[in-house]
Formats: sequence, C-alpha cells, structure tokens
Amino acid sequence: MTTPDHTLDALGLLCPLPVLKARKRLQSLTTGQVLRVIADDPAAIVDVPHFCQESGHHLLTQSKSDGVLTFDIRKS
Repeated sequence: MTTPDHTLDALGLLCPLPVLKARKRLQSLTTGQVLRVIADDPAAIVDVPHFCQESGHHLLTQSKSDGVLTFDIRKS
C-alpha cells in the first residue's frame, strides 16, 4: 500500500467538492507526491478517476470499505 504525503478528508462533501478540493490540494504539492483522498460521495468513484485522467495525475489505488472511498493520487 502507498504511503501518502498528504491526506484530504472529503467525508460528507458532495459532488463536485471532493474533486475540486483534491485539485486545489494537488496544486500545492510537488511532482511525485501522493495525495490520499477519503470520500463518501458515491459519485466520487466515477469523478476522481475521471479527474485524474483529464488532468494527467496518476491514480495509484482506489478502494471502498463500509461506504468510504479511498483514492491515492500521484501528482504529475
């Protein structure tokens, strides 16, 4: 499992806020750093991978446990 450099708690936030907050947080990271995003919005399972594909960031892992989604994103 990847060890993140930073974690974004997006629990309780609805689309598009988890992606918007992830975008903002990634801007402050350096290339290669990993951001872990934790969300419970069901739309995030589609939105976060799409955001990574469109923005060029690398989605390292994605998992779901008890309704909580976790994404590890490496900044490109």
